[in-house]
Amino acid sequence: MLGPTPYRPGGPPIWLAGSVRPAFERAARHFDGWFANEASLPRWTEQGGEVRAIVRAAGRDLGQFTAAMYTTLAIDANARRAEQRLDAFLEHYYGQPVAVRRRRQACYAGPSAGAAEFLKGFADAGASHMIVRFTGDHERNLENFTGLRAELGW
Repeated sequence: MLGPTPYRPGGPPIWLAGSVRPAFERAARHFDGWFANEASLPRWTEQGGEVRAIVRAAGRDLGQFTAAMYTTLAIDANARRAEQRLDAFLEHYYGQPVAVRRRRQACYAGPSAGAAEFLKGFADAGASHMIVRFTGDHERNLENFTGLRAELGW
């Protein structure tokens, strides 16, 4: 038995992740939303446009479909220290060279103001939800992120 029982009639929304056309089609036709961890804002924007077009072509209500993004953040006033922390985390977590992960995954390392600009870019491009993972000191990251959200008015 799967539990706990979802609080929402019909169950929880289910999103599909992917960054290639077949995944866009599956998400747009059969799921409640789509998310990607695309490293490039222009590419995520292009992908989001493709997904929205497929949702409309399938006769689905775009207002009932979620576009989200997934990112890893290392927020620190010292940009070099943030970059080092992010790179070490990615290499350890994935067991791959950081250059590979950075090309394939949305990441930001640096001060809060830059993180706000980074996230706002995705929101302006249509991301209505964001999945955020922090590196390093989670309490400090949460404190920084709370301030960042307040600055953005979110």
